[in-house]
Amino acid sequence: MSVEPSPNFGALQTIVDELYEGKPRDFAVRRLDVVIAAETNNLPDDLVEIVNLLPPGTFTRQRLCDQLNSSIGGHAWGLVYGTVQ
Repeated sequence: MSVEPSPNFGALQTIVDELYEGKPRDFAVRRLDVVIAAETNNLPDDLVEIVNLLPPGTFTRQRLCDQLNSSIGGHAWGLVYGTVQ
């Protein structure tokens, strides 16, 4: 069985890049910032679900990527939507 990448492959990476572009390494975003970015970028329901699984709090880029990748991996969607870094 072959898994085909979604047309939205890399969409979460784009959001992560936009949220942290030009910011210092220790910059943190709030969960709400990530949710709003996901909604305004018209992500598919699967990816909005991943974002909505984020716990409350603030996230450095590394922590956000770890959280998102954990959820992506838990749903086995890495090959479909890609992971983030």
